[in-house]
Amino acid sequence: MHIHILGICGTFMGSMAVLAKELGHHVTGSDANVYPPMSTQLEAQGIELTQGYDPAQLDPAPDLVVIGNVMSRGNPAVEYVLNKGLPYVSGPQWLADHVLQGRWVLAVAGTHGKTTTSSMLAWVLEHAGMSPGFLIGGVPQNFAVSARLGGTPFFVIEADEYDSAFFDKRSKFVHYRPRTAILNNLEFDHADIFPDLPAIERQFHHLVRTIPSEGLVIHPTTEPALQRVIEMGCWTPVQTTGAGGQWQVKLLKDDGSQFEVMFEGQSQGVVEWDMTGQHNVANALATLAAARHVGVVPSMGIAALSAFKSVKRRMEKVAEVNGITIYDDFAHHPTAIATTLDGLRKRIGDAPLIAIIEPRSNSMKLGAHRDGLPESVVDADQVIWYAPANLGWDLGATAALCTVPSIVSDSLEGIIARVKSQAQPGTHVVIMSNGGFGGLHGKLAEALK
Repeated sequence: MHIHILGICGTFMGSMAVLAKELGHHVTGSDANVYPPMSTQLEAQGIELTQGYDPAQLDPAPDLVVIGNVMSRGNPAVEYVLNKGLPYVSGPQWLADHVLQGRWVLAVAGTHGKTTTSSMLAWVLEHAGMSPGFLIGGVPQNFAVSARLGGTPFFVIEADEYDSAFFDKRSKFVHYRPRTAILNNLEFDHADIFPDLPAIERQFHHLVRTIPSEGLVIHPTTEPALQRVIEMGCWTPVQTTGAGGQWQVKLLKDDGSQFEVMFEGQSQGVVEWDMTGQHNVANALATLAAARHVGVVPSMGIAALSAFKSVKRRMEKVAEVNGITIYDDFAHHPTAIATTLDGLRKRIGDAPLIAIIEPRSNSMKLGAHRDGLPESVVDADQVIWYAPANLGWDLGATAALCTVPSIVSDSLEGIIARVKSQAQPGTHVVIMSNGGFGGLHGKLAEALK
């Protein structure tokens, strides 16, 4: 079957393309921006990519068009599909029908940590010899691909609350029908499609309604929004993590790189790994709970976590030049920025820490998170905010509210000049963006030479 994917370079759609190819389909796709790492992964799989949405790419007509959620009415390719009556479907629906049907789905949902936690969970099952399938919105370094079918009934999926398509406004995760579900945390996000937090809570409750009574829901005790979701009605056993939960930790190192795992008051062993931050400790607890549900004993899960390598772009060390260390991080929400900086600060002690932040997500561009930004950067010694031309609010006013030295720059050259003037051997520089940031990471490393 010839499947053509509109919006193929998004992390979800690109991963779905890999699975379709693995199932034996002829897969092609197009996107407005064809760029790495997804474009390189797709080309390596032999998937033909077209830049732009000229309807000519749909002639001769494919057997099926999968339409990504970035596509909207008025797009020339979308209009062509509708006018010609070509068969079309959303990505999550295609996945549910052709990959997830009949499998034991382990879904990881939440505002933060989905990619890292689903990568951890896939790796724990792999380490236990369970050969899971997975679809992850990033490239886990233990696997070097973002998706595969796997050789057993188990399938780990990053379960996103974003909408499915222009013609299906339900959250993607409603399609997945998990048997094991991790609900990591829940805050307001995606201001472009959700008016408020209760609207997102409702979508999470739609997910909870689909989990069988023989399944398992895992969530932390510290999230009031998730507590409200469960109180709307839950027909599934629940296990909780964190303070007062069945799964708890004793931190052996402040930065989270070593901790003892407790289940129902009994020690299960000690995780020693390269990860830092309380958020990753929480991700690990949820992972161990989910893995235990499919038969991986905690001691085996702990051994796997000790060999876990992170996901690309999650506090990934990308360069060390003249004693200055540069990291790439995906954080684009005040909570994620704060937890990332906290984990690094605990690891590096008093060493100088410069944060470079691009407010790039749709919610950021709408200004939905700007009130939380000044507080999110308190662990940095200084912050450089990048103001893209299309930002619809006053980033300078927000920077002025920061308690640490903060400047706003509207050019990569300005950012590089500032870092060059401030950084000395021993400085740590974290670049935070959910996009490519104009190749700043490489340009900065080059300039520091």
